Amino acid sequence: MEEEDARQRAPGVRHDDPRRPHRLRRQRARLPGLAHGRRLRGSPMRRLGLVLAFGALSAGAQEIYDLLIKNGHVIDPKNGRNGRLDVAVVSTRIAKVGRDLPAACARNVIDAGGYYVTPGLIDIHAYLDPSGPGRGLNPDHNTLRYGVTTAVDAGSTGWKTFEPFRQKVIDRAAVRLLAFLNIAASGAVGEGAGAGELDVDAAVAMVRKYPRQIVGLKAVLSDSRDWRAVDQAVQAAERTGGVVMADWRLETGEGHRELLLERLRPGDILTQVYGRLTPLLDPSKTLPPYFLDARRRGLLFDVGHGAAGFWFRIAAPALEQGFLADTISSGLDKASVMLPGATLTNVMSKLLNLGLTLEQVIERTTVHAARAIRRPELGTLEEGGEADIAVLALERGRFAFLDSGRAKLTGEVRLRCALTVRAGSVVWDPDGLDAEDWREAGPYSNFK
Repeated sequence: MEEEDARQRAPGVRHDDPRRPHRLRRQRARLPGLAHGRRLRGSPMRRLGLVLAFGALSAGAQEIYDLLIKNGHVIDPKNGRNGRLDVAVVSTRIAKVGRDLPAACARNVIDAGGYYVTPGLIDIHAYLDPSGPGRGLNPDHNTLRYGVTTAVDAGSTGWKTFEPFRQKVIDRAAVRLLAFLNIAASGAVGEGAGAGELDVDAAVAMVRKYPRQIVGLKAVLSDSRDWRAVDQAVQAAERTGGVVMADWRLETGEGHRELLLERLRPGDILTQVYGRLTPLLDPSKTLPPYFLDARRRGLLFDVGHGAAGFWFRIAAPALEQGFLADTISSGLDKASVMLPGATLTNVMSKLLNLGLTLEQVIERTTVHAARAIRRPELGTLEEGGEADIAVLALERGRFAFLDSGRAKLTGEVRLRCALTVRAGSVVWDPDGLDAEDWREAGPYSNFK
């Protein structure tokens, strides 16, 4: 596998050049197990089994894939992949990742030359309950187009309001939508309302009822003298095996050291680490030692950009001192989707222009994010795993980015999602990588 310098970028390509071939010629293989129309018969796991079985036969045997993404630069941190590789998909699963997989063995081939191919991105902090009274956005419209195949709602709902959210939003979303359950019973609208919103037993019961959807508890601090929300979130997380995401919203840093070193546990997450209210820098712009102590004891730090959680004047000095967030998330909501543009690929672009490498930002939106929410099966291009894939373009030029205070950073690179695959299906394709030229397309198949 070819190893490249951590800062090397993909070859410069004009993604809007109509002369560049976006698609390889389709060729179909004839194999046993194909139904009418040359589709493999049976369940997704049976189809994946057939592919793996064919691969174990003699060198002359053929494999058949539903989708083959060729010629892309694969970055898959969990599996140590960083180079030009092909990714093959059968039904909803990744069948194979390797060099020079034959196009003739695929029903559908996408040429990803000049692009980066990564695991589907994971956004562990966003507000995605459009049915509620708060600031939530439509989940599919604000995730898949940015390469996000797994998103975590960051506490829009509590134990009183989670079930309608699950029925109306989670169960209907194309993106894999998980949730931090707000320790406030009514969710985000009940934060800071006091003891009347807190019921640790009810929160525990809701997490235990929906362990596949709920990854942990969310607690917001708005009063340094009142630790009840954090303490009860920690209690609920200990009883259910989840994590706590804490959001500091105090104008003073009083009590912050206690939060990091005494209240939260190893594996818990402090979000909006580069936000205005997080006392990440002292008056001399130096990182307080207790942040490093908290990191050594296992606390995780998340970006959580949003409308108030990311300031260049805080992030830049912290990064210069080597304090990189463990995970990169958007904090996306109604207040931040337009200004300051807190979409996940945009947040990743801001950090690229502040000095992180492409590998570092991919790592923090895939394998690190998966570990943070204790879903290790996500954020990887592992063979046999669900086929969640992002194809990213790294564009060069002159680009402007805004932080939460509306200050501007001018940068030279920008990440853009060119294609998203969710569970084996192409769900976002603005560059037409999965489309044929209209002059060669024949009858349109999407109209009946």
